[in-house]
Parts: sequence; structure tokens; C-alpha cells
Amino acid sequence: MSLAVVFARASLGVAAPLVTVEAHLANGLPAFNIVGLPETTVKEARDRVRSALLNSGFEFPARRITVNLAPADLPKDGGRFDLPIAMAILAASGQIPATSLEQLEFLGELALTGALRSIKGALPAVLAARDSKRILILPAGNGIEAGVIHPCPARLAPHLLAITAWLQKEGELAIPEPVISEERDHITDLCDVIGQEAGKRALEIAAAGEHNLLLLGPPGTGKSMLASRLPGLLPPMSEEEALETAAIRSISGLNLDPENWRLRAFRQPHHSASAVALVGGGSYPRPGEISLAHNGVLFLDEMTEFERRVLDALREPLETSSISIARAAHRVTFPARFQLIGAMNPSPCGHYADGYSRSSSEQILRYLSKISGPFLDRFDLSVEIPLLPPGELSRTRPKAEASAQIRKRVLAARERQLKRAGKTNARLNAAELDKFCPLEQEDALFLEQALHRMKLSIRAWHKLIRVARTIADLNDEQTIGRHHLIEALGYRAMDRLLQQLQS
Repeated sequence: MSLAVVFARASLGVAAPLVTVEAHLANGLPAFNIVGLPETTVKEARDRVRSALLNSGFEFPARRITVNLAPADLPKDGGRFDLPIAMAILAASGQIPATSLEQLEFLGELALTGALRSIKGALPAVLAARDSKRILILPAGNGIEAGVIHPCPARLAPHLLAITAWLQKEGELAIPEPVISEERDHITDLCDVIGQEAGKRALEIAAAGEHNLLLLGPPGTGKSMLASRLPGLLPPMSEEEALETAAIRSISGLNLDPENWRLRAFRQPHHSASAVALVGGGSYPRPGEISLAHNGVLFLDEMTEFERRVLDALREPLETSSISIARAAHRVTFPARFQLIGAMNPSPCGHYADGYSRSSSEQILRYLSKISGPFLDRFDLSVEIPLLPPGELSRTRPKAEASAQIRKRVLAARERQLKRAGKTNARLNAAELDKFCPLEQEDALFLEQALHRMKLSIRAWHKLIRVARTIADLNDEQTIGRHHLIEALGYRAMDRLLQQLQS
């Protein structure tokens, strides 16, 4: 038989579309052509496949070989198609039985010896193969990624010869070892933070309602320390959420830690990061930090040191929970549902316009204007993290509340939100706010007057109601009261600072 068909999987965002690898052997001068929109790395498969087959003891056909990767309009890149191309050539030349390939899919990069090297994006391919009810043959190096899926439709092979022997029923391929998902706690604990009770309360509210939080204060007051404790307060990820996060790490080429893969991500990019590094992109789009923080936390420390256009690139993903990157030949969408935590100093010298400050009001305004108003508007809460009062470090203090205790209240509040609306308070739209978060007429008038005095936008109106609803949920109260609104208004430290400087 001079024609063979083998199935493989491409990598397009977090999807793994099916690719049909067709190999045809024709008479004529020996040649090896790969068609179907292959990138340079795929075209180079010709040399890798030829050497791998010869060094594995197979015959490389001295005929005109045409390999088609269908569909032709789907871009293909990487070395993942080496193995399916080799299997298609072996089947077309009659060196392995072609009928045994119908319920199989192949992915893997070939070494010149015929050994298999691991690939990026194996996890989405395993999920897709499971949905298609086929067995996926993978390099042994991708065993951990495949092992997180139960039941796993994959088989692992160290070498091309192991696959051909298995097809001829002369050997066995390993089944990936199941990765046991145990709930693990984060090492960091909120009780390690001295003082800063207002910051801890804001962190609890942010965790309960999935709100974005801005920490404002002088250097060394514990802003970064507080932010790093947030993942320990969040609910554990469901299996679906954990697989989504693991799939993004897989296509990014990041190793999957079998012990910590169920923990929520905490990403802290440096302030020199570009817009592409933060939101994703490139000639062949790859996920950025916001996608790697999917279902977790993105922490932007020293926020005023980021370029303004880089921060503004986050505005749309914060609203849509995804990022769509368009290129001439294709469009890729990556999930990006993350909780944003920002930290910044209140002035260039790091202190407020008081006895510690060396900056004038004009200098402070120029410094704060590095961050656009629409981006600041995306934060539900902004809280001041001040210097500790004298004597706070040396005095004997009672043991602070641990993250585990606070997490119980967060879980209870989240459960109330999901039971009421099926989503967290931060994700409620305007119609759902009217339905689930009604205000008394007097309270609505009070909030509107406060909004005008602080010169806040309509978006801030919605955010204040969401935060007030979360405070009520933490207190296990059915309705939003005036005291909830007053506390929510207290978490607008940045608005008060800007109003004070402009007056």
C-alpha cells in the first residue's frame, strides 16, 4: 500500500485540533515534501525522520514521498509531528500494519537515533484524544502531564522501536502513572504579618468576593507580604479549573509539579515586563503572565514602575476574563480569569506628603499619573498599608489569626454567593446586581451622594455594591445595610489620596 493515514494533534491556544497526516509514496526521483502550512520546524522533520528510521533499522523508501498535514489552513509548528510522519511513512511502505493505526493518535519529536523527546502542549492533546475515544502515543517524558487525567487514554514510548513492537503485539507500552491530587496548603501564612489589621481585612474581603485589590503605602510596610498570602485564603480549585491551569502551563513548556499542580497560581512579573510578556503574543501566539495566572493571582509589585501602556493592556482582559490575539493566518484565545493585586508607593520618595516626604504635591501627582484612571478604576478595593506605630514590634502581642481560620470564613462566604447567583460577587453584571444586591432607597441615595463627593464613576458604584455584598456575606447577613456600604467606601484609599492632592 502506497498511501497511509495517521492522526495527530496541533497546538492552537489551549485547544488541540485534529491533524490528519497523509503519506503517499509515488514512483519517480527520490524526494521528500511536506505540505499543509508547515512552519520551519515542521519542514525540518524530513531530516530527523529519515535519520531516525535508518538508525532504528527501518528502510527509508527511495521514492517520491509526499506528506500532507490536513487541514491545510491550520498552522503547524514544533517537532510534535515527527512521530506521526514517521509512522505514516512506515505504514505506506508496508513496514508496519496500516490497519492498526485507525484508533491511535501520535505525537512526539524524534531524535536522530529514533528516541522520542517530550513536546509542549501534551495535556490538551490527551484531553482531545479522550474526547475522540482514541489512544494517544506520547514520549515517555510527557508522562506526568498525561497522568493528571483519569482515566488516561495515553501510552508512553521511549523509542520508535517500542511503538512498532507494540503494534505488532511484541511488547507493551507504559500507561502513565496516575498523579494523585492531594489538597495542599500554601506554606505562607497570614499570621506571619505583624499588625496591618486593615490590610488583612481587605485581603479577606478580596478573597471572599474575588475582588481586585490595590495596596498603597510606604516601602517596607508589608504590601508584598500581604499579597503573597492571598492564595492561601482562596478556595481549592475544582478538577476542571486545575486542568485548565495545567493545560496553559503545558503549552507554555513549563514543567508540571505533581505535588503542587492543584494549587492556585501566584504570578509576580517584574516591572520591566513588556505588554507581550504580560498578555501574550508573538509571531506564533504564546500565553502571557495573565494566562499563566488563570484561576489564580497576578501580583504587580511597584506598579508605578510598569510602563503605562503595559498596564492599560490589562484593562480588557480584566473585564472579559480572556485575551484574544489575532494574526494574519489565525486567531488564538487564551483564558485569563485572574485576581489582580497591585502594590505601589504613594509618592516618588515612597512616603506621603507629611514629615517623612521629600516630594511636593505636584511631584506626587505626576508620579501617580503614570497609572491611568481607567486602569485604577478596575480595582474594587484600595487600602492604605501604613508604617507600624512606635512600639508595635517590641510589644507582646497575642497570636494573630492564621490563614486557615480566615479561609473558613472565605469558603462560607463563597458558598453563599454560588448558591445565590452561581458566581462570585466580583463577576456579577449590572442586571444581576439589581436582582441579588438591592439597596434601600435611603442607602442608595447615601451611596450616590458619596459617589459625587468623591468624584467616582458609575463603574465604582457597581464595585462598591459588590464589595458591600461580600462584606454582608462574610457576616452571614441576607441584605446590604448602611454599615456595609460605609465599610466598602472605606476601601477607597487611592481616591481619597488623589482628591486630597487635587484640592
